[in-house]
Amino acid sequence: MLNSFDWLRRSRTGAELLATLEYLKTKPDLFPTGPAGEEIGPPHSALDGPCQRCWVYLRSSSPRRNYCPSCQAILSKARKLNKHSRQSIVIWGFVNHLPKQLWTGEGFYADHTLGDYVHDEHRFLLMMRRRELKTWLQELVIYHGADLRGLIQIFPTTGARQGASMGDILCRAVHHETRFSMDQLRVRFFSAPHQLLKPHTRDRQGLLTFEVSEFLSLLEMAAVFRTMLRPEEQDSFYELMNLEDTREEQFYWGRFMGLLNQETKDMLSAWRIRQWPKHRIELLYELVEYVAFYQTH
Repeated sequence: MLNSFDWLRRSRTGAELLATLEYLKTKPDLFPTGPAGEEIGPPHSALDGPCQRCWVYLRSSSPRRNYCPSCQAILSKARKLNKHSRQSIVIWGFVNHLPKQLWTGEGFYADHTLGDYVHDEHRFLLMMRRRELKTWLQELVIYHGADLRGLIQIFPTTGARQGASMGDILCRAVHHETRFSMDQLRVRFFSAPHQLLKPHTRDRQGLLTFEVSEFLSLLEMAAVFRTMLRPEEQDSFYELMNLEDTREEQFYWGRFMGLLNQETKDMLSAWRIRQWPKHRIELLYELVEYVAFYQTH
């Protein structure tokens, strides 16, 4: 029989994962449990077989004979959640104790998380809109401070046409969770799902693992950068910082700075951003997609 985590691991896309989380909360009876659960499907053959998604339970007689009722419901729900999934991130936490908001549903959790799952007293899964990540982490630190220790892994969802399934990516996150001791709270940030399969390059460049306060500082910088520079200025700056010719870069840097207001010039100079290695520039642009604008007057 499949347990709740087995159903989550059956998800091929982020939309299916989101649908499964929702049904585990709102319709737990949809999932067979115990010895009296739904009938097991027949062995796979040319003429028949079990559900083609879970490969365990008996196929439904209608509307299609490919899936069991549970998988059919998840797939039908997932078709309506593709847009939400594309804007979402997945968080897998392995910590010394669960955040209390996860039990009470208070604060940020009440209105902003799209789905959650508690695996045991040390592990949890959340889905939320990516641009609410900073608010969630800030609340987590405010409520728990140094009391919460462990590892939080953040990664985007997968689509139907991507290589690894959402379930595969989730299993890789579980595989990586014990790489560090529980002496502090760390964050591992994956900007693409495939990075969980081969994280070594990103790790060597220092783009993967951060102390939680360091990662919040990076998110804050990304929010300021996104607010201060218009989209076309961000594009121009990215092209400028990827020029191979140093003399050409110096020439265009002066022209670029001449287009900015004084406040933005001061910010970039204070950051000494021209001395940043290219992979750190890449990280800044990745994080820009995870933060919202600051309201300015």
